[in-house]
Amino acid sequence: MIRQPHSSAREIIVGKAIQEVVRELRMVEVADYVAFIRLEHFAAIDDLVESAAELYFMPGTLRFGHGGDVDLAWSGEPTITLDMQLRPSGATIYFTLTLTALRAGIDVSYVSFDDASNDPTENTRRLATAIAGARIMKSETLGA
Repeated sequence: MIRQPHSSAREIIVGKAIQEVVRELRMVEVADYVAFIRLEHFAAIDDLVESAAELYFMPGTLRFGHGGDVDLAWSGEPTITLDMQLRPSGATIYFTLTLTALRAGIDVSYVSFDDASNDPTENTRRLATAIAGARIMKSETLGA
């Protein structure tokens, strides 16, 4: 895939937007991810993603893309790779989430806009605005 000059900026936007969800997903045992992926129990992963995302995004905004992989070699740490979709109003972002013992990372494969501009910078700005609009705002104080 040819990497676009604006891809890095979009990956930063998506990465920051989902960092709390990733923290939730990392609470799941790696052995569970291995079993779900190897046995193709993708509905279980879908449920995990939906449960983690419901605290931070409007329903249906962040979804598991029904694909994943496990790298479980004798040397090195386990790596879990999940295909994901982020669907704020007006855009769909297809990306891969990679989880290891110490890090998480994303790789945006494709971004589709409902009404794309000819200016990639404008599209990136629209993407940030759309993602911010799909977030569930948390109250600054408890009980407020």
